Amino acid sequence: MNVVECARVGKRYGRAWALRDCTLAIPDGHVVALVGPNGAGKTTLLQILVGLNAPTEGAVAVLDGELAGSPAALDGVAFVAQDAPLYKNLPAGDMLRVARNLNWRWDQERAAARLAELGIPLTKKVGSLSGGQQAQLALTVALARRPALLVLDEPLARLDPLARHDFMASVMAAVAGDGMSVIMSSHVLAELEPVADYLVMLSAGRVQVAGEVDELLASHWVLTGPAAETGKLADQMCVLQCRQADAQAHLLVRNTNPAESVPPGWEPRTVTLQELVLAYLRQPDAAALSGPTRVSTDVTAEVQA
Repeated sequence: MNVVECARVGKRYGRAWALRDCTLAIPDGHVVALVGPNGAGKTTLLQILVGLNAPTEGAVAVLDGELAGSPAALDGVAFVAQDAPLYKNLPAGDMLRVARNLNWRWDQERAAARLAELGIPLTKKVGSLSGGQQAQLALTVALARRPALLVLDEPLARLDPLARHDFMASVMAAVAGDGMSVIMSSHVLAELEPVADYLVMLSAGRVQVAGEVDELLASHWVLTGPAAETGKLADQMCVLQCRQADAQAHLLVRNTNPAESVPPGWEPRTVTLQELVLAYLRQPDAAALSGPTRVSTDVTAEVQA
């Protein structure tokens, strides 16, 4: 079963395309990291998936073939935006009652228990809660709907490090307890790496990389070897990033052939998710290449772990 299926999806605002030729299939049971630079189309894609926006072209289905935005799809998808639509003048308990009246599937016991566990008083107005508490309240409203797919758009952007940790712990506990799928957009790669097992990367409105994290990391290496051999290696492999220091070079490469061995004279190490993401963001065209590409000489600093 796929929780998301996009077939050549495009979204245009006036003459500008926010998404273009977006084709994507995400299997269920994953925590998906949706990453990309500002303006890549992440929020547009998420809004289309949850039915808040309609594509200009192409087709979008969620939850094993349900049309995005249809009643059947809306019943199984919950969405938490960066600016959660909470009524700031209402007490938290009244916010739960409003949400209960707007959703036919609702677990009031779970919602109240979560807020009690988090120490969020039902009588306290939403606007007087901390940023972390407001984020947890928005997550509580989403989880009380018992969704099969939880979509989170930059939920960590305005939270301090402790609130980020607590929020992610809540998400992972819900995943473990309910078995739901999660798609989360975030710029905080360090927060995504420990929890995400599927990666989707957008750049300029197009899908650049998509796949299970373990498989993507296994198909990339960081190679250290003689700088004089860099050009020769670039003829054999897709080099995404190069850093040279004196006679030594550090290359982040994509291994397009699973049977391919490490070239003589080069030492490999595994690549981190953050290194992989940053390398593709700095050279987005590399994702579309099927074979070796030239060494990127305009990058002089190694990606930071």
